[in-house]
Amino acid sequence: MVKHIIVWTLKEEFSEAEKAEVKAGIKEGLEGLKGQIPGLIDIKVITEGLGSSNADLMLDSTFESEEALKGYSGHPAHVAVATGKVRPNVKIRSCFDYVVEE
Repeated sequence: MVKHIIVWTLKEEFSEAEKAEVKAGIKEGLEGLKGQIPGLIDIKVITEGLGSSNADLMLDSTFESEEALKGYSGHPAHVAVATGKVRPNVKIRSCFDYVVEE
């Protein structure tokens, strides 16, 4: 299995209410991909971090394989969420992918 972790910082010009709305839209869009993309085992978006966090939200997803992760990246449903809900609202994106040792 492969884990795909993304941490985002939203654009600074958003008010707290706007940030909450953006985070909810990203969460709904990405979590809605479960069952639509081959090899995607689990996907969740965490929108409420502790005060010690220096990012606004996190994606925690699990795939059957590295090939499944590559398929997810280009899948039309994922691309639609990424281009419609994520990229227009994000200032910083950090990614960490790794193989789960069993």
